Amino acid sequence: MCTMIVEKVKIEGSGKGTGGWFKLEGANVSYDHPFDAPYEHALNIDFVNESLGPSARVAVELSESAARALVQTILNVLDQAEAGGHIPRR
Repeated sequence: MCTMIVEKVKIEGSGKGTGGWFKLEGANVSYDHPFDAPYEHALNIDFVNESLGPSARVAVELSESAARALVQTILNVLDQAEAGGHIPRR
């Protein structure tokens, strides 16, 4: 039996929902039963702007392997951008 795991993080960016683009202010990351994905458990990410209400939300449900691949790919792209001088080195 899995207990739902949830963490929230403040973020900056934009998301596109049914009403068009909106400013993102946070992400809710959880490991729980998905609503739609065909898995017993999934890594769920809700990109949100809570001040705009429930319609300002972009949700994804990923398998464990897809979530890990996505994290590694994001880090690889950021490392390449940093190495190319596109973002300041840490």
